[in-house]
Amino acid sequence: MADASDPTSKSAGPLAGVRVLDLSRILAGPTCSQLLGDLGATVLKIENPLTGGDDTRQWGPPYVKDGAEDTDLSAYFMCANRNKLSVAIDIATSEGQAQIRRLAGMADVLLENFKPGGLAKYGLDYASIRAVNPRLVYGSVSGYGQTGPNAAKPGYDLMAQGYGGIMSLTGEPEGQPMKVGVGIADVMCGMYAAVGILAALRHAEATGEGQQVDVALVDSQVAWLINEGVNTRLSGEAPRRRGNGHPNIVPYGVYETSDGHVIVAVGNDRQFGRFCAVLGLDDLPPDARFATNPARMANRETLAEHLIPVIRARTTESVIAGLEGASVPVGPVQTLPQVFASDQVEAREMLVDMERDGLHMPLIGNPLKLSATPVTYRHAPPRFGADTDRLDRPDPFADD
Repeated sequence: MADASDPTSKSAGPLAGVRVLDLSRILAGPTCSQLLGDLGATVLKIENPLTGGDDTRQWGPPYVKDGAEDTDLSAYFMCANRNKLSVAIDIATSEGQAQIRRLAGMADVLLENFKPGGLAKYGLDYASIRAVNPRLVYGSVSGYGQTGPNAAKPGYDLMAQGYGGIMSLTGEPEGQPMKVGVGIADVMCGMYAAVGILAALRHAEATGEGQQVDVALVDSQVAWLINEGVNTRLSGEAPRRRGNGHPNIVPYGVYETSDGHVIVAVGNDRQFGRFCAVLGLDDLPPDARFATNPARMANRETLAEHLIPVIRARTTESVIAGLEGASVPVGPVQTLPQVFASDQVEAREMLVDMERDGLHMPLIGNPLKLSATPVTYRHAPPRFGADTDRLDRPDPFADD
């Protein structure tokens, strides 16, 4: 488990010196700005004093407690808001708008996730801010993007998963369409936004020219339909839900054991032969119905009738041990407590503990492993408005 109690013990990060003015809230935008912060950028998170800040501060329980009392640090808020400084500004006031323009003049990046056109009434839209700082990278995250017939519609993760098609692929064949268990459309949109912002920063550094980076939840969702999306475009047919089955590989999925479940991913015919040998099903590979992956695809239900009772008769441990010994991809289905207790997660430092003002915050680490400029955990998720006094400084982005 990584100890983030000494932020001076690591390098400043590859984005040290990059200044991010973050007007985003909920998950997609904050995921983007947290990633930039982890890489060393200074992030000022602007929060509305009239609402108590980012909506997710109230999305609990659970919350970090101060003694017996809940704080405004919900688990949901903390998951996407480390390495940020919270500054309370009411952008609906002329004073607040002037403060944002001042900060934008010092920033390298402005990130927002208002409805398209929503910041124009405050004079904080891209065209207005560009006049203040022509080299600024202006990141805009929204449900459907800045253009198109649905641009004015609000964007939520569940909506994006539905509109973008992933729900039509997820769930049991005879069940209802199912969303992914976490806000994956938001998270992926935030990651795409971070990539776009980094590319735009590269351009700004080379030319002095800023630009708007327009990223939509639905566009991001469509982009990561990957093989199923291209399958559909190539075949002209809508894929059907297969539960844990794979559209292009068989056998590939989750199988019940005598004491749980196991994941099997047989990627080629050689692996299929070794897989069957471990299970004592040596008669299957020579069978023309199962000899090749296309044949197994055409006869997946018949193959399942052979595999299911044999795997169900064995323990999870025995199936994993046997298939690992035969170099066949296999693994467990773990609960989150099991994940966090695993030696692999510990070795990869994927759990991070942070503190601020005596409050302990257990977090999940950044997966990026950079050998020369590693990510850093410098600022624990902030209480609302904890850093507003920075506005009194000549340079609110400057380090203490």
